[in-house]
Amino acid sequence: MSFRATVLTLYPEMFPGHLGASLSGRALERGQWSIDAVQIRDFAEDKHRTVDDTPAGGGAGMVLRPDVLARAIDAVSQDDHRPRLLMSPRGRPLTQKRVRELADGPGVVIVCGRFEGVDQRVIDGRALEEVSIGDYILSGGEPAALTLLDAVVRILPGVMGNELSGVHESFEGGLLEHPHYTRPQFFEGREIPAVLTSGNHGAIAKWREAEARRLTEARRPDLLPQPVKK
Repeated sequence: MSFRATVLTLYPEMFPGHLGASLSGRALERGQWSIDAVQIRDFAEDKHRTVDDTPAGGGAGMVLRPDVLARAIDAVSQDDHRPRLLMSPRGRPLTQKRVRELADGPGVVIVCGRFEGVDQRVIDGRALEEVSIGDYILSGGEPAALTLLDAVVRILPGVMGNELSGVHESFEGGLLEHPHYTRPQFFEGREIPAVLTSGNHGAIAKWREAEARRLTEARRPDLLPQPVKK
């Protein structure tokens, strides 16, 4: 069974976007995964196809209406067990662990927010899992949805030519990835580290582990195990 993604959005023309090219695009053509972008406005019931309204309690901006969004969610996922995700800056940070969990499942339903946000009642009533791709604000959930799907699709079975490519990467082993080098041997006065051309695979593995740990300590110490407080 292929991985099936359904995206609820006000801008379906943004999909598949870059996912229609390179590895993910070829996998899409082979049927290893599929994507269906659904227009939320199609579930509005007034002649103007209204999907938003002013925030209760006042304030700037508009809020996506719960009734319209609930109809859209029910129409695409009422009888399946795919996780329902809402791309949101207040969500839990997306991790490689969660990406692998999603890749091991049947697919996802992704809601792309716009305006000031989504009515909390539809988040609660439809059990939407809020997911964030970083501590910054985008104009909408579509770029975040494309990022999440990119991370998931690339590790689906058979998408990458070399399955080991998805194993020795940043976050897979709890560390950032080690530096990479290739020919030429000398470039602008800098040489490939001698250990990498030594042919000693044990020494190479130790060097890569040490470099990964060094980079993680310098750039992302939060990824390392923290000492237990007594």
